[in-house]
Amino acid sequence: MGGLLLLSSFYGRHNGNEISKFPYKQAGLTKQQAAAHLLSRFTYGATPGEVDEVANEGLEKWFSQQLDAKLPDDSLNQQLDKFDALRLSNEQITNIYPRPGLVAQRAVKEGLINKDSIQSNKPAYKKLLQDYMDKNGMKPQQELFRQFINQKILRAAYSNNQLQEVMTSFWFNHFNVSITKNQCAEFIPDYERDVIRPNALGKFGDLLLATAKSPAMLYYLDNFSSSSAIEQKPQIMAVNMADTGKQAMLLNKLKKARQQRGLNENYAREVMELHTLGVDGGYTQQDVTQAAKILTGWTVYPMGEYGKGNNVMNAINRGNLANGLVHDGDFLFVPNRHDQGEKTVLSRHFAGNGGYDEGVQLLNMLAHNPSTAKFISRKLAVRFVSDTPPQTLIDKMAKTFLSGDGDIKQVLITMVSAPEFWSKTALRQKTKSPFELAINTVRSLNAQVTQPYQLYNWINRMGEKVYYYQAPTGFPDKGQYWINTGALLNRMNFGLAFASGRVPGVKFDLLKLNKGHEPESTQAALVTYSKIIMPERPLDKTIQQLSPMLNDPQLMAKVDKASKSSTSPVKDALLMVGDSAGRKAKMVVMPKVEDTKASMMAQVVGIIIGSPEYQRR
Repeated sequence: MGGLLLLSSFYGRHNGNEISKFPYKQAGLTKQQAAAHLLSRFTYGATPGEVDEVANEGLEKWFSQQLDAKLPDDSLNQQLDKFDALRLSNEQITNIYPRPGLVAQRAVKEGLINKDSIQSNKPAYKKLLQDYMDKNGMKPQQELFRQFINQKILRAAYSNNQLQEVMTSFWFNHFNVSITKNQCAEFIPDYERDVIRPNALGKFGDLLLATAKSPAMLYYLDNFSSSSAIEQKPQIMAVNMADTGKQAMLLNKLKKARQQRGLNENYAREVMELHTLGVDGGYTQQDVTQAAKILTGWTVYPMGEYGKGNNVMNAINRGNLANGLVHDGDFLFVPNRHDQGEKTVLSRHFAGNGGYDEGVQLLNMLAHNPSTAKFISRKLAVRFVSDTPPQTLIDKMAKTFLSGDGDIKQVLITMVSAPEFWSKTALRQKTKSPFELAINTVRSLNAQVTQPYQLYNWINRMGEKVYYYQAPTGFPDKGQYWINTGALLNRMNFGLAFASGRVPGVKFDLLKLNKGHEPESTQAALVTYSKIIMPERPLDKTIQQLSPMLNDPQLMAKVDKASKSSTSPVKDALLMVGDSAGRKAKMVVMPKVEDTKASMMAQVVGIIIGSPEYQRR
């Protein structure tokens, strides 16, 4: 093997696949610098001392363990146990956390509420609705979403299987669905738990198929209602042509059915443009239409109390859909909604008699297309290397994607084993999103979070409302989207509020981080905590930029206002700090509070967290 040291002999094997020793030395990096880079890319930030731990353990061994994602998470699981809603099935959720409109409809049907009262804001109406929910064991949907968001923050902050959490976020964003769409919102917790996370480090084709069959995706991109336009044609042909009245009635019925359902191309378009081939993937509008026809009949199995009167469920109970019907968990293929005609997608012919299997074959074809290999490889490289990754790296990853049956682990191994990943031009070239910034801060300070939703409020304030992004594109993964003057102001406010203990439910010990030693001065504190919070980075320029802020007498006093305000208080004196591109950005200052060693250290740490350098990863 020449100069390569293989895990098979020293570091171990990963599922039979050999991982070569990472080529960081060729890039001029020390083992500690390489460990810091590895942690910055594949975790939500290094915890104090973790860089040395990974360097001592061996970078390749650490990465192999992260790919396996089997490290114990007992402490985290104990924290998650209190979120009982996260263990519920989709059907249980639809019964316990129903959409508000459905609660009112059911109450009206049972005669407990007058239908004219719906949408009323009167206290009496609200009380009737609440009493009805209490009586039937129902809870507000917002409680479900709060638990879901809380677990997201805790998993990202404390899971030992950091790569799995990072990849779960990556794929959720890639296959984005949004709580803002009511029909799919209640199915999103299960979507992340049972579709995204288990497949985050598996085969891309398996992940693609799982997302396509999820109720969250079926509702989000409307494929649940997509059906053949000639679905009821056999009924019309069976009518006596002389019976014009009955024929007209059935024709009218068919017209209404077409209006209500018909072919919907939303998912077919996005599965090509956003999920697999990419916008330049070589497909045409005709391919989209033909793919949509192949996916007709893919819908959601009626579930919960509100599925009892569903037309599909009634047909199932009557046995009308038995021939070719596929029921898999919450997924249902309805054969009499499926377009039985011949189709052609990307020059591949589909005979039209394959039913459900046609859709599986289509998705498998898309998952293994060379354009998909390039598109997914580029997205991974943008996430883990830089906003403009080298084409040479993308080509290597795409080759592995195709030869390895879309094995995500193998693509990641190819990426991290390549010299391009370790190039100094890739170091600290990614910008943290608000979520990454907040979780990185928790990990950097060894903070204990007991009220995760309070942290989420700050993440939202900084511009990233996780799970609520409306467009199927997901959040952009480039620095220009996250960083501007307003964003830097919000991030400085966050840093100052966090470091001064003004984020409820978050605790940490700055003295303990420095092994109980108090820095002798603000300047010493700046140097000390910069090294602790940003290990293995060149910090001379950063310290020079931040030093003028240390002794400003007004910096801390507006923390209260900043932590309570949804906007940045920019009317007061402003300081200028260079951003990561060398430009100048205004940073907010806060008024004076009690001058103590504790507040001095908090001010210093807050400035570091809000600094342009800390925004890099």
